[in-house]
Amino acid sequence: MRRRWARAGWIYGTLLFFGLIFIGPFYVSFLASLKDNPLEWPFRFRFAQVSPLNWRAAWKLGLAGAGDPWLGGFAPGAKVDLEVTYFVPQGASAEPPRVRIPRRRAGAGLGAVVDEPFAADYAKVGALEVVARVPGTLAEKPGTFYRYRIRIEYPGSGPRIDRLPMDLELSRSAFRAGVRFVSATLAPNRIERRGRVASWDSLTPGLVGYVMKNYVRVFKESKSLSTGQSLFWRWTVNSFFVALVKVITNLLFAAMAGYALARMRFPGKHLLFLLMLFTMMVPGQVLFISNYLVLRDGIFGLSRLFGAPTLLNSLWGLILSGVVGSSAVFIMKQFFESIPKEIEEAALIDGASPAQTFFRVVLPMATPALGALTILVFQGTWNEFFWPLVVLTSPQDIYTLPIGLLSFRNAYGQVGDWGLILAGAFLSMVPIIVLFVVFQRYFIEGVSFSGLKG
Repeated sequence: MRRRWARAGWIYGTLLFFGLIFIGPFYVSFLASLKDNPLEWPFRFRFAQVSPLNWRAAWKLGLAGAGDPWLGGFAPGAKVDLEVTYFVPQGASAEPPRVRIPRRRAGAGLGAVVDEPFAADYAKVGALEVVARVPGTLAEKPGTFYRYRIRIEYPGSGPRIDRLPMDLELSRSAFRAGVRFVSATLAPNRIERRGRVASWDSLTPGLVGYVMKNYVRVFKESKSLSTGQSLFWRWTVNSFFVALVKVITNLLFAAMAGYALARMRFPGKHLLFLLMLFTMMVPGQVLFISNYLVLRDGIFGLSRLFGAPTLLNSLWGLILSGVVGSSAVFIMKQFFESIPKEIEEAALIDGASPAQTFFRVVLPMATPALGALTILVFQGTWNEFFWPLVVLTSPQDIYTLPIGLLSFRNAYGQVGDWGLILAGAFLSMVPIIVLFVVFQRYFIEGVSFSGLKG
């Protein structure tokens, strides 16, 4: 009994170990996508965005800034109070920091060209108020901790602003004397100029806007210059549309073709099957030039009948070039061969036609294979990169998600804004994870059955 439990413990321990190895990089990447500096080294698992104290502060500040505790903002009538603590060494003058509301864009890349109002044009900063003086030491130096209260108001009327950036800057004389920033109600996003400047991207971020800042930026900063809509949302919709249409067409045509190859007899059946296997061995990069020319000419001019001289830069061109795949036909053929012929013969005896036998008897039994095929086709289409990159060039509104993420890398990677790129990549993984969780039972059954030949 002990040996059995020990053996089970070793097996589960080994599986857990390898699971942590495979999941660990994804977990670290997700945490990095929450950070203000995802490239920091050494990597820290405790940072501002995962602190419950900052969650509470972000919630309250978002509520004070725009009445929205989730996404925050800065709206007319806002009165935002922030407390900050500075250490003043013994013998140094307690010179308060200078408060500045900068005219700062949301970010680099696409965010730098978005036209938006600046909080600096509407914010009114009150005088700093000393609320506490506490003697103490910092880095073994005696001194006093000064806690200041800062009030920023939005008097009068005006537009609702998404962000309220703020910088606290020490004078050079105070910094040289050893005055240092210690803490604040809400942790700053950056400490710049070797500690002279504490900088906040938004003083009223709200809970989601603070913790998931990069994820909010993915939707807000990537806007179409022609329509003003979120490009990331448009790319997601395009990918869903292409993937769902391809799943439907592949399930329908692959099921019919696989059933014909598995059950029906017609001249050239085996030659057709061998030709299909041959096409599975040819990489798509070999045929992309000929396929590109076919789409450029509108499938030999047939698209002109529908008013489209070409199928390039069109989602329908991307769909028509992958209506059904040979690998999908192969999976369905192998599965149908595992179904006993007696079931179909019984249906024919009862008077069912071949079409009725297929749609009412055989196809409902193919649920495992169809589930596996759904995952494979959806995942392949969702993550497809090379062919959409060839077919879809402009405008950006017609991109699928992988091509859109490439434009993110080109726009933000050059300036080192990797947090937004990581956030976009993780959002692109969510549909695949959800799909696999829903269809995993069918996927396992379908893969096992597709390898059988009954």
